[in-house]
This record gives sequence, C-alpha cells and structure tokens, in this order.
Amino acid sequence: MEILDILIIGAGPIGLNCALEAKKNNLNYLIIEKGTIVNSLYNYPLYMKFFSTADKLEIDEIPLITTAPKPGRQDALEYYQGIARQKNININLYEKVLKVSKNGEIFEIKTSKSKYFAKNVIISTGFYDIPNLMNIPGENLEKVKHYYTEPYPFAKQKIVVVGSSNSSVDAALETYRKGAEVTMIIRNSEISPNVKYWVKPDIENRITERNITAHFNSELIEIKENSVIFKDENGKINEIENDFVLAMTGYLPDFDFLKNSGIDLQGDCLKPFYNEETMETNVPDLYLAGVVCGGKDTHLWFIENSRIHADIIIKNIISKK
Repeated sequence: MEILDILIIGAGPIGLNCALEAKKNNLNYLIIEKGTIVNSLYNYPLYMKFFSTADKLEIDEIPLITTAPKPGRQDALEYYQGIARQKNININLYEKVLKVSKNGEIFEIKTSKSKYFAKNVIISTGFYDIPNLMNIPGENLEKVKHYYTEPYPFAKQKIVVVGSSNSSVDAALETYRKGAEVTMIIRNSEISPNVKYWVKPDIENRITERNITAHFNSELIEIKENSVIFKDENGKINEIENDFVLAMTGYLPDFDFLKNSGIDLQGDCLKPFYNEETMETNVPDLYLAGVVCGGKDTHLWFIENSRIHADIIIKNIISKK
C-alpha cells in the first residue's frame, strides 16, 4: 500500500502551486481533479478578461506572457496547463473525490475510480461547481442557465439576466451586442461597485440609453416557458415575455464535502475552520488552499492573494517531519 506524503484535491491554479511546492521539497504527492486542468477556468465565459494583471496570476515565479493589458481565459488556460505539462505535475484527471476520512495518522481518500492513502490532504476545490440557486418555481426549466459561455446562442432572443456582478454585466453586454433583447433583474439599487472598472461605465451607459432594460430593487419570483414574473421596486408584480434566463447568481463551495471530511463550518457564511498561520483545519494534517477558504464569502480569496497558501502549507508539513 503506497502512502503519499500529500494528496491534493483540485487542479486549479492554487492546487497546481501546492504541487509545485511539494515537488520542490521532494514530497510524494498526487493531484486528483474531477475535470480537466484548471477546470473552473475552462468553464469561464470564452471571452472573459481577468481583473488582475498577468503578474498577479503567476505561480512559482513562472512568467505569464500576454500582449493584452489584462489576461483572458485562453491566456490563463495556456499558462496553467503549460506549467502542468512542462513541470510534469502528477495529476489524475476526470476522477472525483467522494470521501476523505482519517484512520489514525493516515487519510483514506475514496474516489470515483480508486482509493488512495496519504499522510496529508490539501483541499483546493474552489467554488465554481455549485450554483447559488434562487429556489423559485421554474428554475429547473431548460431555458435557465447558471453558467454563461458565449453570446451567440442568444441572438434575437429575449434574455433576462439576473444579478449585477461581473458575470451578469458581461453576459448582458455581450448578448445585447449580438442582437438579444436584454432585461436585467437586480436586487440592489445599482450596478455592483465591484464590476471591472473599464466595464462599469459601459453597462451604465447602455442602461441610461435604454438599450438594456434594468429593474433595480427587483426580484425574480417565477420562471415560465415563455415568460418570467418579477416584483419591481414598488412591489408591483410584472410578467414579461422571455426566451432565456441567465441566472448569474454566483456559486458556492461543496459544503457537504467539507463537512463530511470533518471540517467545522462556522457562522451564516459557513466559513470552514482553519489556522491562518498554517492553513490547517480542525482535522490535523487536513489543509485548505485557495478560494474555498471563504465559505459563502466567495469574494474574499482570488488567485492573486491565495498563491501564498501553497508555501505556507508545505512549510508546515515539513516542520512536522
């Protein structure tokens, strides 16, 4: 029975960074990833641009070269997948981790394909896999999309975009420019202040010109085959014709998986417990890395401010030897 020094769950940028640090320190490691390398980035909108500059996305001091002021999805895919190839990182792809349990000093990790044993486990699973549902009638209809990739399927369609975050704004602008009739349903009184600074004036101007209709302080309450029903800021119930709903309501970590792994979840935001100095959870030798650390507060951690987690974790693991 082979016992790994470290098993890393998730081959996102931070998971890859953990593997690079483990490799540099001659630790026996393996990444298990349910999809492809940087699977979340692969599922981003095709023309997405990062808020961060290239240097903020770099790992292991490997330059991310791009001619654009802001790297896009394809730049990031080429960069991170290129690192995985060039550094010959040990990864099992399209294999889902089902359960992590600890027997004495050793973890047993059951997956969709096999079983593994490790002295340490790092969970770096992000939060892009579980949509934050609205829990309203009709949300299960085929016309409702919680993931947006490109605008072309929505040409000449009546689109409702839910939300005012970066993903909502990008979807609204892109579909509008490909000929969709776009209506935004927004809970708040304005476009989110966190929207990318070069995009925010664009959406605000399109709303002012009434090229895109925006209902602020409003809430979608039902989705039908050919229409949607929403409550506006005056409490009035409105029904409008609709072909597709792009519900850009955000995403959540897999809290059930974290809880079943023995990690304490704290407060309304279900923030997983971990020691900020070591990234170790309440389960000894079980660590968290990356955006999964924020619980429901998915805006707290990004690639640029969680890159340090890999170094912190590997140093702590080595110190225990």
